[in-house]
Amino acid sequence: MRNAPPGNTLQPTALVHEAYLKLVGGPGGEKEWENRAHFFGTAAEAMRQTMVEYTRRKYARKRGSGRVKIDVEPDEIAQSISPPSLDIIALNDALEKLERDAPEKAAIAKLRYFAGLTREEAAEVLGMSLRTCDRHWQYVVARLHREMGGQNSESGG
Repeated sequence: MRNAPPGNTLQPTALVHEAYLKLVGGPGGEKEWENRAHFFGTAAEAMRQTMVEYTRRKYARKRGSGRVKIDVEPDEIAQSISPPSLDIIALNDALEKLERDAPEKAAIAKLRYFAGLTREEAAEVLGMSLRTCDRHWQYVVARLHREMGGQNSESGG
C-alpha cells in the first residue's frame, strides 16, 4: 500500500480486513494451511483480488454506471481521474498472463507486490535460494514492464 498511486482511497486497514474475510470465508471458515508458502500465497492473492475489485468498482462509478450526466470543466475532469490507479488493473492482467506461463515467477510477484514480502522472505516462503528468487524477480519486473506497455511497474528494489 505504501506504493499505492496518489488519490487511492483504499486504506490498509480496509484491505487487510477484506483480505482476512476472503481467507477465512464464512462461518466456521477456519482453513488449514499446508505451509507458509500456501498461507502467504493465498493471502497475497486475496489482497490482489481485493485491490482489483476496489479499483474496478471505483472506475465503474466514475464512468457513469447509471448516473445523470452533468457538464463539468476540463480541469475538474483532469483532477477527478487518477490514471495511476489503472496500474492495478494493468498489473492484474499482466500477472494473469505471467501466471499462465510461469506460475512460480507469478508467485514471487504476488508475494513481493501484494503481501509486501522482501526478497529474502519471498525466497524463504517459496523454498528457493535468494539468488534464484532474484533471477526470477528480474525476469518478473522486465516482463510486467513489457506487458504493461512500459508503465512504471513496482520493482521493489
